[in-house]
Amino acid sequence: MNAKKRVRTALKREKLPDRVPLQFDLCRSLIDQFSEKYQVPATYTTSYYEDVTYRISANELRVAMGSDCVIVGASLPKGYSHPVSDNGNIVNEFNMEMRQGPVYMEIIENPMAHVKTAKDVEDFPFPDPLAEGRFDDAEKYIKMYGDSHFIVGDMELTMYDMMQQLVGAEKLLMDMALGVEYVEPLIQKTKNFALAIGKKLVSMGVDGIWAGDDFGAQNGMLISPKMWRKLFKESYREVYRELKSINSEVIIMQHCDGAVAPILDDWIEVGLEVFNPVQPNVPGHDPRELKDKFGSRMSFWGAIDQQNLLPNGTPDAIRADVKEKIKILGEGGGYMCSAAHIIQSDTSMENVEAFIHAVLEEGVY
Repeated sequence: MNAKKRVRTALKREKLPDRVPLQFDLCRSLIDQFSEKYQVPATYTTSYYEDVTYRISANELRVAMGSDCVIVGASLPKGYSHPVSDNGNIVNEFNMEMRQGPVYMEIIENPMAHVKTAKDVEDFPFPDPLAEGRFDDAEKYIKMYGDSHFIVGDMELTMYDMMQQLVGAEKLLMDMALGVEYVEPLIQKTKNFALAIGKKLVSMGVDGIWAGDDFGAQNGMLISPKMWRKLFKESYREVYRELKSINSEVIIMQHCDGAVAPILDDWIEVGLEVFNPVQPNVPGHDPRELKDKFGSRMSFWGAIDQQNLLPNGTPDAIRADVKEKIKILGEGGGYMCSAAHIIQSDTSMENVEAFIHAVLEEGVY
């Protein structure tokens, strides 16, 4: 069973694959270190948003290390590079000024921080989602790996995540609660940008399409389930329907950090098929409860803790956690094992390899 068939078999839950499939993302420093160790060039595909860069980069290296997936997405347009501000920060295509923090890139200037009206949204320029050259790397990797590996098309920052990066989280949450007039037009504008990318990737032949918005925090949801249903549920139904209209066999994969169990029934109702990253150690995400309640209706992708376990755990502790997650979430299929986020520089190379080896060895059915 090759990697492509392994992932599809697992996520479709029609029969058991030979083993639980493996996927992982690495930050730049780990990519560079593993590139040197394995003598596989580190190929970067710079995206319009920093985190997405590390989702869609280093595919050759990750395949060499054991990943069953290749992830592609929208890069910068042909001939374009991010300008740099006077203080050395990059300014992305949405005019967000970003600097490197201790672990993640941080936005230090939200370009729509003063938005108030629907006209403000209309007047704010978005980049062209289909600009020349934006999908050159995606095309290359689909040709390279399309027969052997499961190709995931990344269209993260689908609505809410892009909105909060543009407006600022505090202002956006207040304005959503107050019903300020720009909120719904901005939902539509961000949705249309992401959907243009997603539809292009589906038309190019990806096997799964990966939407992404973070509605959860460590202890609960950032907005109420009622507000989510009012503002985002039907937009997600539309997104999934549009993607499926191009290829009914494409698998709908949804990223959402945090404790979001209260809306999973709704998300399944509108078309979610694979839930990622199944963030561990948050309310409502007990693996047994999730599998029992939702396992017949959706598959799981993620569940390995990169906040504490991977940076601080021993190889034995990592193996034990991987074994437990596979036993529960992989029961009868329906699971792809992965860290719950991009593995960061606080995790040692030894622990990354311990995680990979544990999945490959403990995941055999």
